[in-house]
Amino acid sequence: MHALRTLEALGAAALRDGVYLLPDSRARRHALRPLADYIAKGGAMVHVVEAVASSAAQEAAFRRLFDRTARYAELIKVIDSLKIGFGVSEPGDIARVLNKQRREFDSISALDFFPDEMRERAAKALGQAEAAVKRMLFPAQQDASGSQPDEPLANRVWVTRKPLWADRLACAWLIRRFVDPEGRIAWLEKGQSAPPRAIGFAFEGAHFRNSQTRVSYEEMLDRLGLGRNLALARIGRIVHFLEVQRSPVPEAAGVQTLLQGARRRAGSENELLREAEKTFDLLYDAFYEPAKP
Repeated sequence: MHALRTLEALGAAALRDGVYLLPDSRARRHALRPLADYIAKGGAMVHVVEAVASSAAQEAAFRRLFDRTARYAELIKVIDSLKIGFGVSEPGDIARVLNKQRREFDSISALDFFPDEMRERAAKALGQAEAAVKRMLFPAQQDASGSQPDEPLANRVWVTRKPLWADRLACAWLIRRFVDPEGRIAWLEKGQSAPPRAIGFAFEGAHFRNSQTRVSYEEMLDRLGLGRNLALARIGRIVHFLEVQRSPVPEAAGVQTLLQGARRRAGSENELLREAEKTFDLLYDAFYEPAKP
């Protein structure tokens, strides 16, 4: 079973019982050497030989043994089925399935020794679906026309001041999940200056800060065009109450308790954010309602 699994992992094709074929390369010969030693040490007989096709027809027959067309076609079928949920299902759920399809594509292409147009079709379908889902997940990285804003929000440094509570934690969660997932969050001490080109939030003088009627999280929703997401807006009402204690929200007491527990458990600001993100993720999943067809 060890030998068979190793041959399968290498992408070998079975010619008959006990006879397996691989396209010749130095790397594959090197991979077969320890397998041959393992089989020989077990008392069995093993031969690694170079096989040359005797005709063009046999060469074509050998290549057909490594045809990955059916697997690519199945992958494309799954990707196409996901498009039905665009604008209906929660984008994060679609993204998780697409991540699985990306791993499947990588697995197939790694053993695709004779790639053809089906591989290109699968790669194109997967790339287009990933781009569409990213636009749904991170609408703040685009303006109303669908183009990138003058001041890009991707791969930035985002800063706020200590100590962390509901508004600052909610803003950081929003940034990491919906605005700039590749960005970095930094925590400033009182009086500490922000790094050059960093985007500040939830403190006096920051790019995103409290207004007379809204906390920083709500300001961020409005200015980044995320306020139309009703689940994010409901979270905003909870955060607003926890910060200014006006307009009571039924869920606020439970969220306050969870954030207090996270603050006690966490040994650093980064740990506190990771714990708080669990709460906001659950709130978002509970509040999210797919668009009606």
